[in-house]
Amino acid sequence: MRPAGRSTALVIVGGVLAILIVFPALVRFGASWLWFGELGFRTILTTEIATRAVLFGLAAIVVFAVLYLNLRLARRYQRPIPAIVGDINDLTQRMPVEALTRLSSVGVVVLSLFIGSIASSGWLSVLQFLHGVPFGVVDPVLGRDVGFYVYRLPVISGVVALFSSLTVLSLLVAVATYFTSGDIGFTPHRKWMTRPASVHVATLLAVFFVLAAVQIWLVGVPMLLYASTGPFNGASFTDVHTRLPGLHVSAVAALAAAGLVVLGLTRRKSTPYTAAAVALYAAVSFLARVAVPAGVQKLVVAPTELTRERPYLTHHIAATRTAWGLDSVQTREVNAEQVLTMRDIQENGATIENVRLWDREPLLQTFGQIQEIRTYYDFVSVDDDRYWIDGRYRQVHLSPRELNVASLPTRSFINEHLTFTHGMGFTLAPVNQVTAEGLPVLFVKDLPPASSVSIPTTRPQIYFGELTSSYAIVNTKQREFDYPAGEANVFTAYEGTGGVPIGGLFRRSLLAWHFRSLKLLLSGDITAESRILFRRGIVERAAQALPFVRLDSDPYLVINDAGELKWVLDAYTTTRRYPYAQPVADGTTYTRNSVKIVIDAYHGTVRAFIAEPKDPLVRTWAQAFPGILMPLDSMPQDLRAHLRYPEDLFRVQASLYTAYHMTGPDEFYHREDQWQIPVLGQNGQENAFMRRIVMRLPDEAREEFIFMSPFTPRGKDNLAAWMVARND
Repeated sequence: MRPAGRSTALVIVGGVLAILIVFPALVRFGASWLWFGELGFRTILTTEIATRAVLFGLAAIVVFAVLYLNLRLARRYQRPIPAIVGDINDLTQRMPVEALTRLSSVGVVVLSLFIGSIASSGWLSVLQFLHGVPFGVVDPVLGRDVGFYVYRLPVISGVVALFSSLTVLSLLVAVATYFTSGDIGFTPHRKWMTRPASVHVATLLAVFFVLAAVQIWLVGVPMLLYASTGPFNGASFTDVHTRLPGLHVSAVAALAAAGLVVLGLTRRKSTPYTAAAVALYAAVSFLARVAVPAGVQKLVVAPTELTRERPYLTHHIAATRTAWGLDSVQTREVNAEQVLTMRDIQENGATIENVRLWDREPLLQTFGQIQEIRTYYDFVSVDDDRYWIDGRYRQVHLSPRELNVASLPTRSFINEHLTFTHGMGFTLAPVNQVTAEGLPVLFVKDLPPASSVSIPTTRPQIYFGELTSSYAIVNTKQREFDYPAGEANVFTAYEGTGGVPIGGLFRRSLLAWHFRSLKLLLSGDITAESRILFRRGIVERAAQALPFVRLDSDPYLVINDAGELKWVLDAYTTTRRYPYAQPVADGTTYTRNSVKIVIDAYHGTVRAFIAEPKDPLVRTWAQAFPGILMPLDSMPQDLRAHLRYPEDLFRVQASLYTAYHMTGPDEFYHREDQWQIPVLGQNGQENAFMRRIVMRLPDEAREEFIFMSPFTPRGKDNLAAWMVARND
């Protein structure tokens, strides 16, 4: 009966695990397979799954092999151990060796699977390792291409850490096993360790010391370039002249410690030799890597810090300017004493014509009051853009009118997912005009959207936007609400290409399980020809489709020449591994706005274009995911005319430039010409003053759309300089 009962228990456990883990994972995969297929991005999903599977398998196999081998070696002389059964003082029964063996084997399997899952999360780092494009810039200390630190060092560090952890785990497993079998033990009067246990434990200790030396040389030395010992980020005088030699000395000490352990084995005196090895490594490491560098920093460097750190501060400034694109800033001298004349005003007509009268925050509230029309519509944001309107170059404020299902008067499955499926149109106003009532002049307004200028509104429906967090089902037996028209409502039918076909029972069941909705499976309004649109939020959609980029916080809507609505999202390639560069708050040390993403508000199509072809990171991802990133030249011209410099990047660059416009180490060290960005109080918060405006720059032929920020000397209000990001 016991085998049958045990088999039944295993079947039950297996079934529970399948229901709780395996089946939901398969459902998520099935839904993702359909969604990536809709976008034409299945290569992203298949590459991720294949890479994760290989990493999981390799790590799990290695962990299992190492731990199980050490477990088997330790079990060779295992004897039964006492087991407490019934009364706590009853030690007459014994735990079978088989039970202990089975328990420890299960533990090894679970640990292998756990570490395998952790390893699989590094799939993007492995792809960078395999496809990395060199930066063409070498670090000033070790002379390696920056690509080594960005692509290879994370993987090398992970592999060394894995084997070091495995050695420690093997040591713990071996000691525990030998202790339970009596090969290792102690009493108040004596301690003992049998010869097999001694050989095994000492061998693992020797391996640990060897791996410590490997870790120092392969990881510890390169990591010096991220040190913060001095007054900047990067290897300082103390790091280069003291810690670097100290690391090499520590590595040699680790190898010597391994040799002492082996010598102790050969002489059958493991304990004293092992103790000597540990003491040697600990003492040398403390002296070479802590005590001596601290003394040099305090007694040698600190009294003459600038003199000692000058060459390394130069490295830091150069690396920061390169990593953040500040080395490409062009500086021009502007005559600030020029007297404004009527001729100047006439020659800069477009600049004067586009002087801003509206700020985005109050304008957003005004749009909400006069143009939301119904409670279930919301204006989420107001964006600055420029259009050629009736032959004139005009700066405008544009805000999409999106559907907010949380504000529906009746929230039901049919209303939320079948009837109210999309937002409707947008409001567009010039930045420089006000009505007699003090309201903005509206070029595009109302429902359906009506345009009084040369901007068409051919397809104003917004099925994919910033507020569309829930799924929608189109082409059902229920009519889709389009927009209100007085007391009546106008309905429509979706004619786009977006969404996944519901199909037959199998696909419908899969989608119902994925969205945890039995109504999706049972509803008679849904047919095989219906389509389900999900992951409709543009930020979520872009992040899922392109997991290797970071998104800007301010997506914006563009109306193309055909009157279609397109979302544009700026995306960044970033790393925290650029040596010597100044990190920002989240640790990032390198950023490029290398990708422009366009999402169709009606069809939901996602297209990604390479905006910075010289960026080695975007070239790396283009090789890792062939066919996903397209050249910018293939973007339609009517969309390219509305590309702009991203806000998040400009804010970081302007903030860094307040200090890093100083390129001389002495000037930088003393902060002789430190700038600051003026701040304005708004809604109880202080924000850096930055504006998108249309103006003609000095010595330029015509007006253009720019993003600008002024700089003032630290602690003063007079203008020192102003930075411009050119969009046109």
